[in-house]
Amino acid sequence: MRDQTGVSREELKQSAAMTVAVLLVLGLVTAWSVLIPGVNAWENIVAAVIGSLRLTGPVAAAFAAWVAVRRRKASRGRALPTWRVLKAPLAITVVAVGSFGVTLAVLAAQSVLTEQAGRLLPSGLAMGMAGLALYVAIGWVLGWALPWALTPIVAGVGCYALFTWLSDGSSWAERFAPATREPYDVFDGLSGTAFADQTLWLLGVSAALLLGWAAAVTRKPLALAAALIAVLTAATGVARLVTPAPPRSAQPVAYSCQEWPIEVCVHPGMRTGLTELSATFTKIASRLAGTPAAFTRVEQRPREGRNVTSGGVVPVHLDDLAAGFADEAASEFVETLARRCPGTSAGGYREIVMAWLRGQPLPGGPLPEHQYAAAWFSGLTEFQRRDWLRMFFTDFSSCSLTSSHFGGGPAAQADPWRGTPGPRQSYPVNPTPGGTPPTATLPGAPFPPRPTAAQPERPAHPSAFGGSSPQPGPAVGGQHRVPPPPPEQDAP
Repeated sequence: MRDQTGVSREELKQSAAMTVAVLLVLGLVTAWSVLIPGVNAWENIVAAVIGSLRLTGPVAAAFAAWVAVRRRKASRGRALPTWRVLKAPLAITVVAVGSFGVTLAVLAAQSVLTEQAGRLLPSGLAMGMAGLALYVAIGWVLGWALPWALTPIVAGVGCYALFTWLSDGSSWAERFAPATREPYDVFDGLSGTAFADQTLWLLGVSAALLLGWAAAVTRKPLALAAALIAVLTAATGVARLVTPAPPRSAQPVAYSCQEWPIEVCVHPGMRTGLTELSATFTKIASRLAGTPAAFTRVEQRPREGRNVTSGGVVPVHLDDLAAGFADEAASEFVETLARRCPGTSAGGYREIVMAWLRGQPLPGGPLPEHQYAAAWFSGLTEFQRRDWLRMFFTDFSSCSLTSSHFGGGPAAQADPWRGTPGPRQSYPVNPTPGGTPPTATLPGAPFPPRPTAAQPERPAHPSAFGGSSPQPGPAVGGQHRVPPPPPEQDAP
């Protein structure tokens, strides 16, 4: 059976069903790629379904152009009332909006079962639906104006290119596209007011296109009057979009925290990453204990501005919770502990300590002395490495490490304590002021330090992260050695 335009209704139903299936699949795939991994927040879902318009919109435009081309060819010489003229594009809009709703329902189904941070923004969903209406209106008008076989392809590709250019362009131009900047900042969230302004603009321009087309086809004054009202609505939306928005007051974030063994706090939408983040930074905190960079709290912060470590608080930046997010945040923090070294030699020693702090294998380095230093450092126990860092943290942070800090290097002179040639295994340098004397026996000492009369023996004390360590013995010239006992004298 065919309608008044001669187009088979059964054929249109089959095409509409196939279009719905295509829109649903594309919408789910695209929205899933836009979702920020690991973020349990309603704003994340809203941003994802809006992001799906980048592909579903051009498909809707191509489908509308295809139907318009067929209608234009079948209705030549026939006068149609305004309502019947608008019935087809409105039906296509309903189909596209329906697929948008199904995509939203699928993404929100799992979210309903779990606690989500933030709130669902109705204005954001309205903006997405208005954006699909604009795609359909553009496709329909193009298909009717250019009733060619290639017009649907031109409409789809043209819409994709136009709105991708607007979305990826300046912050001023992106406001006119049915899209939102990806990825959004979990701390700033999404603006309901901005979505409302975009909805007003998109609905106004969509209605202006369809009603202006209907007025041209039917030559009805009423359709023309409605088109002018739609133009005024679109102009109002444009005026609101170009008006600078007032600065948004920063709202305090109700962090989700894990308080043991160190306190780690993140945005509530990223609380599923607390365990992994805490495990990673606890290792770093234990290695930095007793140094100027020691910390007891890790706190997620937005990337805007310069966040520095202060008062035992480490600011971290998490864009998502994809695989390796904790290691990436830890590596970013460790890089701030010591500045980049200008020379190859100093840089190699810096990378040895950096690798240990990150929990990575120690690098061999480009020079033989780096390989010797890595081998020497790997020979230390974990407790000795922490003592070493407490002693030489100032040299490490100021890029002043040399081979002397790593046993003297392969070209060290003979050991004067042993009286035999061989590599010097103890530290032939004194700690820079600000460093902490080591509390453990360091490699190379021929025997553990013993108390002297000036320094009586004291019991061990607990270290910063458990365990105990002996008190330091006397230091001679930075080498933690005990002088040989005095020679025996004959009795008178």
